[in-house]
Amino acid sequence: MSVIKRNGNSLPAFPSLFDDFFSREFFNWGNNNFSPTSTTVPAVNIKESADEFMVEVAAPGMEKKDFNILLDGTQLTISSAKQYEETKKVESYTRREFSYQSFTRTFQLPKDVVDAEKIMAIYENGLLKLTIPKKEEAKQKGPKQISIN
Repeated sequence: MSVIKRNGNSLPAFPSLFDDFFSREFFNWGNNNFSPTSTTVPAVNIKESADEFMVEVAAPGMEKKDFNILLDGTQLTISSAKQYEETKKVESYTRREFSYQSFTRTFQLPKDVVDAEKIMAIYENGLLKLTIPKKEEAKQKGPKQISIN
């Protein structure tokens, strides 16, 4: 009688690749989209051009009245709070449902670059867009030809 010793790791690269794949949190998107308090943290895109910064905050289901945008010096804070309450009365019981949704995102803007008086915000189709213009002296200028005397 012969005994065959089997190594459960007959393809050594496969199990470690498999384990590594699932341990990287590819499927655990909740860690990236929720704060430790289980509230949604919206995705934010920030773009910079020569003339302005554009901040886009994905916040579907909100209304423009739900947002608060504050510029304090160079600190820009975008926050939102929304409450929902529903009461259903049926003959034998009353059911009340509550929900509360909030977030706060804070960004540090470059010093002496932003024209605070001209910042604009618009909310449409679940996307809050802020246009933050740069001061004229902070805008990138094109190449300048220097003459030789």
